[in-house]
Amino acid sequence: MNEKMLALGNNRSIIRELFEFSKKQKAILGEDKVYDFSLGNPSVPPHKALNEELINLLQTKPDPYLHGYTSAQGDNEVRKRIAKNLNDRFNTNYEFTDFYMTCGAAASLCITFKALTEKPTDEIFAIAPYFTEYKVFVESAGATFKLVPADLKDFQINFNELERMINKNTKAIIVNSPNNPTGVIYSKESLLKLANLLNEKAKEYNHPIYIICDEPYREIAYDNLEVPHIPNLYKDTVICYSYSKSLSLPGDRIGYILVPKACAESKDLYAACLGAGRALGYVCAPSLFQHVIELCADLTSDMNEYAKNRDLLYKGLTKIGYECVYPQGAFYLFVKALEPDANKFMEKAKKYNLIVVPSDNFGVTGYVRLAYCVSSSTIINSMEAFKKLYKEYNK
Repeated sequence: MNEKMLALGNNRSIIRELFEFSKKQKAILGEDKVYDFSLGNPSVPPHKALNEELINLLQTKPDPYLHGYTSAQGDNEVRKRIAKNLNDRFNTNYEFTDFYMTCGAAASLCITFKALTEKPTDEIFAIAPYFTEYKVFVESAGATFKLVPADLKDFQINFNELERMINKNTKAIIVNSPNNPTGVIYSKESLLKLANLLNEKAKEYNHPIYIICDEPYREIAYDNLEVPHIPNLYKDTVICYSYSKSLSLPGDRIGYILVPKACAESKDLYAACLGAGRALGYVCAPSLFQHVIELCADLTSDMNEYAKNRDLLYKGLTKIGYECVYPQGAFYLFVKALEPDANKFMEKAKKYNLIVVPSDNFGVTGYVRLAYCVSSSTIINSMEAFKKLYKEYNK
C-alpha cells in the first residue's frame, strides 16, 4: 500500500471524526440531545427556484443533455452564464474560456496545486488559521506546505512572518476569505498590502507568485461588509469556487476554477489545470448540476438565517463569559477554549453533549470552532450545556 494514503485513510480529519461520534451519540440519546457544531454542512435549504429548475430539467430535457458528458472543461453555455454573473457583479471582463468546471472547491484546489507545482521544493503557503485539508491537498500534489503563523490580534494576515518566509521557491499563497474557521473577512487594506508584497517578491525572484482564492463562502457576509474581489486587486490570482455553501449544494459537488487572462502565463496555467484534472481523473464535472448552475447562477440560499444564528450563538456565548472572534462572514464561530489545551477542552465539552472542533488542526492552539449552520433550536437548546461547561472551569 501507499503508506501516506494508508495513514490518511486510517486517520480521518478531526472534523469528520467528531461528526461520526455525534451520529453515534444521537442514535443513543436522540437528535435533540446532542449539540453538534462539527461539520460545515449547510442547514439552509437551496433556493426554492433551484429545486423547481432541477425538476423542470428532469422533465423536459432529453439525454444525453442531462446525464451525458460535457466538454472536459465544462459546458460552454454554463461557463458563459457564470462569466456574466461575475462580470455584472465585479465589473470584470471574464470570458467563458477562463472557466473550468469542477467537482467543487476541493477538486479545484487539488487541480490548481498540481498545475502549479512540479517538484518537492515548490512551496504553497496557507495563512493560519486555515482549512485543515489544505496541507493534505498540497502534499498530495508533491509540493511543500508552508504555514504562515496567525495574527492573533485580529486574524488578518501576519505580514511580519509572511515577508520573512517568502523565498525563491514560493509558488502561491492560499487566501480563504471569509475565513474558515474564524469567519473573518480579509480587509481591502490587508489584501492591497499582500498584493504589493507579492509584486515586490515576484520581481525579486523573477517569477510570478500566485494568490489562490478558496472562496466557497464569498456570498456569506454580514453587516453589509464587502468581500473584495481579489483579481481586481492582484492580477496573478486564480479563483477556486464551490456552490456548496452559496446554493446549499455540498453533496452535489459543483464548482469551478477561474484563470483570468490577466494572470501571468494564463494560457499555460489554464492548460496545466486541464492536464492536472485529466491526470487526477476529474474529467467532466457533474453534467446535471452544471445545467442547474446555468439556470441559477444569480441565486443564493437565504443567508439571513446564518446571520440570525451568528447573533444567537455569539451573543449567547459572550453573555456566559466565553471569548469569541466576531464572525464577519461564513458560518463559523472561533471560541477561546477555557484551558490552553483545546483537545482537552473538546473532551470536556463532550460530557455535556457539545461537539466542538479543537483548533490545533487549523494551525492555532487554544481555540475551538463551532459551525453554526445548524437549526436555531440547536443553538438555543445548547446554551444550558455551555453554561454548565463554563461553570466547571469557573467553580
